[in-house]
Amino acid sequence: MSQIHREELKVARERAVLVAVEFPRARLTMDDRMRELDALVSTAGAKVVGHLQQRRRLPSGRSFIGKGKLEDLAGLVKMVEATLVIFDHDLTPAQIRNIEQAACCKIIDRSELILDIFARRATTHAAKLQVEIAQLEYTYPRLRAMWDHLGQVTGGAPVGIGTRGPGEQQLEIDRRLVQRRLKQLRNELEGILRRKEREVASRNEDHFTVGLVGYTNAGKSTLFNRVSEGGGAFANDKLFATLSSRVEKWDLGSGTSVLVSDTVGFIRELPHHLIASFRSTLEETVHGQLLLVVVDVSDHTAREQLRTVEETLDAIGAKDQKRILLLNQVDRLERRDELLVWLKDYPDALPISAHTGEGLDELKQLVLECVLGPQQEVVLEVLLKDGQTVDFIERRTEVLDREYGDATVRYSVRLGRRQVEQMLARGGEGLLDGLPLKDAVERLWPSKAWSAPVVQGRDGVLDPPEHSP
Repeated sequence: MSQIHREELKVARERAVLVAVEFPRARLTMDDRMRELDALVSTAGAKVVGHLQQRRRLPSGRSFIGKGKLEDLAGLVKMVEATLVIFDHDLTPAQIRNIEQAACCKIIDRSELILDIFARRATTHAAKLQVEIAQLEYTYPRLRAMWDHLGQVTGGAPVGIGTRGPGEQQLEIDRRLVQRRLKQLRNELEGILRRKEREVASRNEDHFTVGLVGYTNAGKSTLFNRVSEGGGAFANDKLFATLSSRVEKWDLGSGTSVLVSDTVGFIRELPHHLIASFRSTLEETVHGQLLLVVVDVSDHTAREQLRTVEETLDAIGAKDQKRILLLNQVDRLERRDELLVWLKDYPDALPISAHTGEGLDELKQLVLECVLGPQQEVVLEVLLKDGQTVDFIERRTEVLDREYGDATVRYSVRLGRRQVEQMLARGGEGLLDGLPLKDAVERLWPSKAWSAPVVQGRDGVLDPPEHSP
């Protein structure tokens, strides 16, 4: 074929052949790799017309797959009339060129496929900027293999004395244009990132923030729509249905609410330049005070997905927050006893179903305890003339009973340490189980009793890091 337009990487409506290679000590089976690649291609809008698999000890430097398998690929492409071949691996520019020459059709790798999906799904200005930056960063080192117009360009006008010079290669012109565009986009995105950081910092000062994180298509957006007041997140049974963050209020009861955020899902071998580009989108996660890690336990690769999520959280710097592991999609399990293995390894994990609502009341109580500390039933006595404190108790705590005296009111309430601290911060006074508020706080809620990590796992995947005293 004379020339392949590498800049035209739109996948939609193309007939695709999928290629995957299994190497020793692979973390996923070949069937699992192909199943996920099928889902990615379906999300991109292409039609899968063929599969090709190979087991190798090492990839071929020339064509990634072996010479014989490359001939099989060329024959398969011709037989099924494919217009596109997608590899479930990252390829070098030279490998792409060699495979294209043999197969006579366009070749894209895993990173390009994910970038195409992100480009199709990006709707906000920030998301579009981030996708374009990631695409240019991927393209820049591949320019030599992606264009064949690398001949020398004459300097100045085409004719005339003194106008001819050594000129420069088209490759150098292309690289300079890419660098100029990258600089412009990064400056624009940096401004957005600074605003985002200020917004998140301001929110964290005024509100308790909760972030939903997990593998793509694990049910985060469905859960977000279930618990938040505004909802409105796009929930679809496709990979990367969500690319931009959405923040809404979540009413936990007892007069307490938090801000919950839904953001982009993670995936195995997510291109590192894409993670870097989406820093502003992931800002909600990095600075969230509590992370709800959502895992689709009905997927038999859930353990590997959880490992990927943990590795990605470490990569973006979200290491210090408390985490609650949510075992989602329990309604899709063929046998409920499959949960026993998870609960043995993660005894603090919570089985839920975002679709049916199962377990969401327990989740609300867990989050409430993270916000307020463990709840206790206590007797609280305050002066009737202290209207601000009385109003706070009536509106922000769970009142079980009240008894009025001449100048005081005795409440039987369920509350946590943070609510008592809020009353003290407002200048409130009173007796809590017969002690002044300030003295009662440390007796009833010693700091060590509610600052322990929320989730502990036998293999340490979700153990928060230890801190020096």
